[in-house]
Amino acid sequence: MEVMAQKVAQKVAQKNHIGAQGFTLIELVVTVAIIAILATAAFPLGELTAQRLKERELRQALWQIREGLDAYKRAADAGRIAKAADGTGYPHTLDELAAGVEDIKSPVKSKIYFLRRLPRDPMTVVDDTAKDMSAASSWGLRSYASPPDAPAEGDDVFDVYSRSSKIGLNSVPYREW
Repeated sequence: MEVMAQKVAQKVAQKNHIGAQGFTLIELVVTVAIIAILATAAFPLGELTAQRLKERELRQALWQIREGLDAYKRAADAGRIAKAADGTGYPHTLDELAAGVEDIKSPVKSKIYFLRRLPRDPMTVVDDTAKDMSAASSWGLRSYASPPDAPAEGDDVFDVYSRSSKIGLNSVPYREW
């Protein structure tokens, strides 16, 4: 009986020793493969999320600038901003929207501000050459006299567009937004 108890104790000790060794090579390989598959699925999703964020920034920046341009035009039409007789009523530069212009109807000659700050084009690649680029120069400008399908700079700023040659997630080039 004592011999049998020793054999049972040896078998239990062998099983406990085998179970305490850790993971097998196959288990480790399968785990690493599953993690690799999940990582390859998550990487494009991260890139897509980053592109959506930049596109949202572009939409907001275009909306802010265009709203500022329209407010400038309304102020010019109301006679609060000096304009030439043959002028369109739009600003000569984008910087005028944030720098402010003199209110000619104000007795103290206060300034009218149309933007707190001029946003930068988020689609402009920021590298060593673009670091010193001002926010105003990051945008493409369209004058009142130029057609919408071939925007060109002129005496005033009627609209802005992105200079990026990339295409958005909606299959429309950023410069046409």
